[in-house]
Amino acid sequence: MGRRRAALSLTLALAGCSGAARTAAPDAADGAPPPDAATLDAPAACVGRSAQPLDAVWTLTVGGLARTARVHVPASYDPTRPTPLVLDFHGYSMSGLTQEGLTRFPAKADAAGFVVVHADGTGAVLGWNAGACCGTAASTGVDDVGFVDALLAELDARLCVDPRRVYATGFSNGGFLAHRLACERADVFAAIAPVSGVIGVASCTPSRPVPVLHVHGTADTVVPYAGSPSLGFPSVDATITGWIARDQCAAPAVETFAQGDARCVSYRGCAGGAEVALCTITGGGHTWPGGGPFPGGHQSTDLDATAAIWDFFVAHPRP
Repeated sequence: MGRRRAALSLTLALAGCSGAARTAAPDAADGAPPPDAATLDAPAACVGRSAQPLDAVWTLTVGGLARTARVHVPASYDPTRPTPLVLDFHGYSMSGLTQEGLTRFPAKADAAGFVVVHADGTGAVLGWNAGACCGTAASTGVDDVGFVDALLAELDARLCVDPRRVYATGFSNGGFLAHRLACERADVFAAIAPVSGVIGVASCTPSRPVPVLHVHGTADTVVPYAGSPSLGFPSVDATITGWIARDQCAAPAVETFAQGDARCVSYRGCAGGAEVALCTITGGGHTWPGGGPFPGGHQSTDLDATAAIWDFFVAHPRP
């Protein structure tokens, strides 16, 4: 993947992943079901990679800190074939394990044929430094972008990763981090899909237009839809408007999905084939729509966020 490898200390321990497959969600591109990963054209085959355990916990020492990541490899994984990669970041006070249960991405990875990674943040209460959020990771300036760089380098060294299909998603604090990665690592991440997490950095100048799918509930009291000046959180509207401007989207919004409490709109006339999409859950709380139980208020069952996110990712490989 062309980045300088960090000095890493790596140990592996087997770990289990759980989750159930979810029903298909609305297409993010043109109304037709997107192909799965196996049908996409891919770069040249990898050499020198070996088979991997389906589930493992990797420990990396980065910046003097021992960091952990849960790596789920689908049974269909071929160490010679470039495979899409999704980084799914947990919310503040959560963990990679609890994020797995919330999003159920390992089951989706098995069904669609991609690698998914659930890393852990830092601090006594785990969090990510995503700018305005959250905890000691943000207040002490932990270099979580550098950690992601190191994690991606190790994933590339061990797995046959498709460099054009590396994606970031996350919930709450993890959603904030996905926004930050799009701002600072647009050359690496093909697209992002934050859920219940707005942009938290003061400056965002991505090196190219980045496709963004944002999912948020109107009754979210943790990361309010209308924003929170006291917390330094912009509104969802401001977040989306910012991405529309960065991606130079000219076309008006088109409704792509409407069912029950869920409605999705998309801006598709963007530079470089990018797209900015917003799925709003009317009355939705601080939750993952269609995911595992979470005590954050009303959780929609009308939108399967995990399926919608994967469909969006499939539609947007990096140019």
